[in-house]
Amino acid sequence: MKKFLAIVLAGLMLISISACGSKPAAEPTPAPAAPADTAEPAPDAATPAPAEYGEYPSFAVVSKGFQHQFWQVVKKGADQAAADLGVEITFDGPPTESDIAIQVDMLKSAMDKKPAAVCLAALDTESVKEQLQACKDNGIPVVGFDSGVPNAPEGSIYATASTDNSAAAAIAAEQLYADAGFQAKLAAATPEAPINVAVLSQDATSDSIISRTSGFINKLVELVGDDSVKIVGHDKYAKDAASAKVIVNVNVPATTSAADQKTGAEALLGLDNLVAIYGSNENAAGGILAASNDGNDFNKDTGKFKDIIAIGFDAGKTQRVAVENGWFLGSVTQDPYQIGYKAVSLAVDAINGKPAASPIVDTGAKWYNAEALQDPSISELVYE
Repeated sequence: MKKFLAIVLAGLMLISISACGSKPAAEPTPAPAAPADTAEPAPDAATPAPAEYGEYPSFAVVSKGFQHQFWQVVKKGADQAAADLGVEITFDGPPTESDIAIQVDMLKSAMDKKPAAVCLAALDTESVKEQLQACKDNGIPVVGFDSGVPNAPEGSIYATASTDNSAAAAIAAEQLYADAGFQAKLAAATPEAPINVAVLSQDATSDSIISRTSGFINKLVELVGDDSVKIVGHDKYAKDAASAKVIVNVNVPATTSAADQKTGAEALLGLDNLVAIYGSNENAAGGILAASNDGNDFNKDTGKFKDIIAIGFDAGKTQRVAVENGWFLGSVTQDPYQIGYKAVSLAVDAINGKPAASPIVDTGAKWYNAEALQDPSISELVYE
């Protein structure tokens, strides 16, 4: 009996020791709710929160260039978007916009790192078709920016962040129409004594240049009145009017060379009763500047073209100086900061599976005159 009781007692002691070594799991304690006055605001519905696409995905951003101020501002916008949206980016571009092979090598190198998405401003679509196909096959979304990837294979580009050139050119027409000097001359114009407005358009083949030309013309027609504006000089834009008091003269030079742009500008500046001249891109504006002693001839006190209103598009050092001195009424610039920002933002949407709202997302444009250039947020957009 004593032996039996000893065995039972030993067993009870073992059970007790085992129970002490295996406590039941504690119930999880819910995290305390943040006080109402310190809670983080909900993210905008159009901007996915970082938690939706994982922690720090990496995007490859490949531009047309790198050293030019325009691309530095694009990079600044892209970097800010990456910080705001919780992603990482690499930003590369060739030394110049003629270095197609270098850009292709940069794109290949970026893809070797298996990025979550690619943002690309292609110098030559044909040269990157193989990479575009590889991205498509591997489920890597590609976002175009600036001029994007023209004529890319169908379905290879998620969306493109770029300037709406027609809308940008319309800004120039609105500023011209609002000018008091132009209004005075318009009020005095008649079908018997019409005023002339000149448009220098670099070429008639580039989609962006065509849009920057037609956008200016169409807005001016809208503001002045359809029956009051006649368009001459080029069949692409020609338009008759029953009682025209404004004649828009479009000159498309023979080539895009600086010499031909200058020659085209000289022909327009020789028109009788010319009240305004518009250059539809940096090259065309450069032609106007070359034909006017770098803009000095538009000096409102002493210039031989002092009664003519000059307006440009894009930037460049000489054009900026002309605007700063008041020789040009002003110019329209693209917004490279928003080009970079929206390219990265679109890439975030793409990896989250959000359908693109539009194949082209407008990145806006800004009007700048001498006063506006005092604002650093405008000045940084006007590259030299």
